[in-house]
Parts: sequence; structure tokens; C-alpha cells
Amino acid sequence: MAGNAFAQSNERLRISLITCTPGQELYSIFGHSALRIIDSNSVSDLIFNYGTFNFYDEGFYLKFMRGKLNYFVSVQTTADFLYGYQMEARGVTEQVLDLTDNEKLAFKIALVNNLKEENKFYQYDFFFNNCTTRLRDFLQLLKKPSMNLPPVLPTNTTFRNAIHIYLDRGNQPWSKLGIDILLGAKTDRIMSAKDQEFLPDNLMNALDATDQPVVLETNRLLPNPQLATDSDQTTPLQLTTSFLFLVFVLGLIKNKYVQRGMLIFDGIFFSVVGLLGILLVFMWIGTDHSMTKNNYNLAWALPSYIAIPWIMKKQTPSAFSFIALHRYILAFMLLGWTILPQQMNPALLPVVLLLFIRLLSYRKR
Repeated sequence: MAGNAFAQSNERLRISLITCTPGQELYSIFGHSALRIIDSNSVSDLIFNYGTFNFYDEGFYLKFMRGKLNYFVSVQTTADFLYGYQMEARGVTEQVLDLTDNEKLAFKIALVNNLKEENKFYQYDFFFNNCTTRLRDFLQLLKKPSMNLPPVLPTNTTFRNAIHIYLDRGNQPWSKLGIDILLGAKTDRIMSAKDQEFLPDNLMNALDATDQPVVLETNRLLPNPQLATDSDQTTPLQLTTSFLFLVFVLGLIKNKYVQRGMLIFDGIFFSVVGLLGILLVFMWIGTDHSMTKNNYNLAWALPSYIAIPWIMKKQTPSAFSFIALHRYILAFMLLGWTILPQQMNPALLPVVLLLFIRLLSYRKR
């Protein structure tokens, strides 16, 4: 279809940046970008989408986790594209780009070339190589003179701040907690103007704000909906604080059955934290995700916690030293909580306090 639509070289073209509003699911919470090309000569109206992946790809989950999943560019009619977003009740905005005939031709050639089997795949990176940055790079390369897009967020905004805006707006506190645990200190780097454009809304707003004429007209293809929010859900901070209080009170009860139950709890609790630490180490050294490295959550979620349930059974000097070392690490973590070079999710503070309290109980035993 695409080959027939672009068979001629002298057709009249209109090229637009398409920006879609966030959805209510996590995979769509940050919005989406695509390119629209209307060819008046061959009467075609196509969407080029760099956010496509094959869910049935062999080893999909492992590739996704390791940051090795290939995305690819696909093409579909604008009518089909809009129908899908209409079904999801998501808004779609079109910015018609101010391009010369030569620039339009260059866009056409580049996009058709990207559709070839040997060219269409690329290694996806949420922050630096996604459906939006690909289109931004096309514009920077093919628009002459090259565009100098301005920042659209405050100058001290970090990557983590930027994604928090969407997670808070979409009322996704649990997703926010999980993301904050997995993403390391690099996510707290202040973004440059170019860095900000990994988000579809930011690229759209930057095109509107640039001094160089880039947008001829803006059209609302689908209305922006009002995202539904569930303000009654329990937040992670509420749950972890309640959990800390409950376990602390149970630990004070001098009943042998309660204390046996607490020993079982300790075994499960420390094992889970240790397994989380192993996952964080894997995300640091075993994947291509740049933002999961240098993760200070490993200061409280050490993989060695997985051994503590067994070490607690021993009454040896080395066992006491092992437990004491972890207490000291947690104490320094708590004292430096607000000055760490990584923004920690507040819901984790009760968890770290609980780890410290349970390790103190071992000394009393």
C-alpha cells in the first residue's frame, strides 16, 4: 500500500506531527507521537508510527526487561489510526509542518526507506530513542536551517520530575512507586531542552514555542477527554505506614505465639527485600537500560538480605557482625534520606524504618 502511495515523486504533500493525549493504562500514560502524510495526487492519507512492537516476538518479556526489544515503524490509514484512539477516548492533535517542497520530498524518501524490512527496526529506549524522539530527529535533520527548539518545562526539571507529572495526573501512585524503585540516580539529572522532547506533549509545545516558523496550522482531530481519577484508592505511603505501625506493635507483644509469627514474618520480609535487591542489580548490570543504573535503592534493598533469615538463627560473633553491618547501612540511609543524589519515593521510608527495627530486634533476642 505504502509503495503505491509514494510511487510518484512530484505529488503534492502535507506533512503533520500527530500528538495523542495520554491514556488511562500505564503503557499509554505518557501519550504518543506519529507522522501524518497526505498525498493529494495519489489521494492517500497515511500515519507513520514508530511505536510499534511485536508482542509475539520470541523472548518478548526478557527482551523488554533487558532493554533489547526492537520497535519498528509501521504505516496505516489515518482513518484506522483515529478510530483506535476514538475507541480509547483519547485526544489527537495535528500540527501541519511548514516545509519546503524539497524538505517534504526528503521526508517522503526517508520514511519510505525506513519502511524497508532491513531499516524499519530500532532498539527502543523510553528516554532517548522512542516514537517521539525519532520524529524530532527527522525534523532536526531535514528542516533547514536546523531547528533550535526551546525548553517547555522549568529549567531545573529532572527526568523523574517529568514522568511524575504524568503518573500523578493519571492517578498512578503504585506505578509511580514501582518506577521510582527501578530507576536509578541518572533519572534525577536535570534535562536539557532536547532531553525534554522525549515526551509527546513537550515536542508539540516546543514546536509551537520556537521562534523559527515550523507549524502552519493546528487542528484538533479528536477532542481531549477528561481523564477519570479514583481519589479513594489507598496510596503506597498510607499502606506502608500502616504496615510499619502494625508490625512495630506486634513486635512489642511478649507472647510466644506472636513472637513465632514475627520470626516467620522476618523470614518472608527479608527474603523479599533480598530478591528485590537481586532484581535491581540485574537491572543495573544485566540490561541496556541506562536509567536503571546507579540505583541508590540498593542501599536498603541489598541482595544479602536474602541470607538474613538463616543468619538470624545463629548466635555467633560473625552473625552479630553481619546484622550490625546492615543496621549501620540502614542508619546512614535514614540519616541521609533527603540529601541522597537520587529522589526516593516517600512510601519507601516506612519500609526502611521497618527493616531497621526488625534488625534491632535480633540484637535483643
